[in-house]
Amino acid sequence: MTETIPSANELAAKEMATNIPEFTVSELSGALRRTVETSFDHVRVRGEISGFKRHSSGHLYFSLKDSEAVLDAVCWKGQAARLGLAPEDGMEVIAVGRLTTYPGRSKYQMVVERMELAGQGALLKLLEDRRRKLAAEGLFDQGRKRPLPYLPTVIGIVTSPTGAVIRDILHRLAERFPRRVILWPVAVQGEGAAAQIAAAITGFNALPADGAIPRPDLLIVARGGGSIEDLWAFNEEIVVRAAAASAIPLISAVGHETDTTLIDFASDLRAPTPTAAAEKAVPVRADLVAWIAEVGGRLAASLTRGLAERSARVEALARALPQPRTVIEDCWRRLDDRADRLRLALPNLLERRQREWERLSTGLDHAIKLAVQAEKGRQEKSHLRLEQVGGRLQPAMQRLLADQTRAVAQTGKLLDSYSYRSVLARGFAVLRDETGQPVQSAQAVEPGAALAVELKDGTVAVKAEGTPPAKPAAPKKPGSSDGRQGSLL
Repeated sequence: MTETIPSANELAAKEMATNIPEFTVSELSGALRRTVETSFDHVRVRGEISGFKRHSSGHLYFSLKDSEAVLDAVCWKGQAARLGLAPEDGMEVIAVGRLTTYPGRSKYQMVVERMELAGQGALLKLLEDRRRKLAAEGLFDQGRKRPLPYLPTVIGIVTSPTGAVIRDILHRLAERFPRRVILWPVAVQGEGAAAQIAAAITGFNALPADGAIPRPDLLIVARGGGSIEDLWAFNEEIVVRAAAASAIPLISAVGHETDTTLIDFASDLRAPTPTAAAEKAVPVRADLVAWIAEVGGRLAASLTRGLAERSARVEALARALPQPRTVIEDCWRRLDDRADRLRLALPNLLERRQREWERLSTGLDHAIKLAVQAEKGRQEKSHLRLEQVGGRLQPAMQRLLADQTRAVAQTGKLLDSYSYRSVLARGFAVLRDETGQPVQSAQAVEPGAALAVELKDGTVAVKAEGTPPAKPAAPKKPGSSDGRQGSLL
């Protein structure tokens, strides 16, 4: 048996392995965690958010990634409420926090304490993408925008109750035209600000017109100036959609004149500042009073000029009209003339009617005479025609009677030839029973029956004697047997 002798290197490695301390899994995980947390207790990491998830507990879970690596991250509920922005997938951010490990899965992750967008360019890109998306849905169309009321009775304001914005708006309204104002206090920056602003717009629209709190005629959503991060709540979709769906006309006054947010595109009117929003909401009362006074003066002057022009026109028409006495005198003269003509017209009319009557009477007598003569002529002609017709009618009647007599005689001869009496004249007789019916068979006569024999010149009574003859046997049916041939069966 051959035995291999270990080399010097193998002996050294074996001695070294026996000197390395042994760790349990928990000990090694704890050592790694302490090392990582000590070496990376405060880091700033730039990356793109991926797989974002908000847990029901309020914690945020997501990943930060770049083109080559992925880092798991978590933001606990306390820090999530103070982030200042709403994380979402695709957003490039700079996260500030610390690294730690998760021994249960042999993973390491970053605990995020603060977060900010990675530069102005990334934020503007996100804003532009969102603007294009909402514009494609038609939320920014000009056809959706409604005109503002000229003088609203109630104005609803959505803003912070503690900032200078509400004071500026109230002061400007009091200077121009005091109106009733209803403030819906909201947070205009930070976590939850967008949800509060959207809820305020929706809440104002939900107020009944005749409720205890009157429904505003106009809404103003306002905030002071700030960075794009400070104004980000007014770029959130929930706020833009609430503004676009508002049935109450809405003025957006967010930031300074150079600031632009997405709610400005969805509102019915954009004001560069909150003070300008108050100016656009109501007119200047003094200017309105002055304008009404000016219009009233112009109306009074117009009425005065109109009355003067109409008075002058009436005077001109009066001068053009004739004198009433002259008109009346002309009417009197025409009336006298008509009266004279009327007195002469009645006798003339009666005379004309008399002449017409006489003419008609003469013509009527002549017409009557002609009619009588014509009627006499017609009667004479009718009598003559009647005599002629009567002369022709008598011979015709005689010929008709002769023809009918010959036809009756011929028919009688024919009937006599068909009668049985002509047979009796040749020596035959008819035998009748007691009822007078002809006897046609000898079997029908019973012995002793009274009968009558009708001859050519009269009837003789007779009495039947003897026995009635036997009835003839019924004819045999085919195939019947007379009993003389026996049966084969």
